[in-house]
Amino acid sequence: MTPLEVDAGELTAEEILDALRDGRRVVVTADLFGSEQTLTLRHDGETFYCDTPTRLHKHDDEAGMLTCIEKMGYAKQDDD
Repeated sequence: MTPLEVDAGELTAEEILDALRDGRRVVVTADLFGSEQTLTLRHDGETFYCDTPTRLHKHDDEAGMLTCIEKMGYAKQDDD
């Protein structure tokens, strides 16, 4: 399956999680530490992964992945 390629802030956290649940990898281009970097978010059916240029984060559940996506600014921010 072709990875979904997006810029940070383009999709909501729920849209990212939907793609991961569907078995797609989500390739995000983000500004990390002052330079543009590409990272990959994925799910193997058990563990969620956030593979950055400097580190591989693992999350045991959706809640952990959601927290990571929101904390790191990969998702569109609420306008509330």
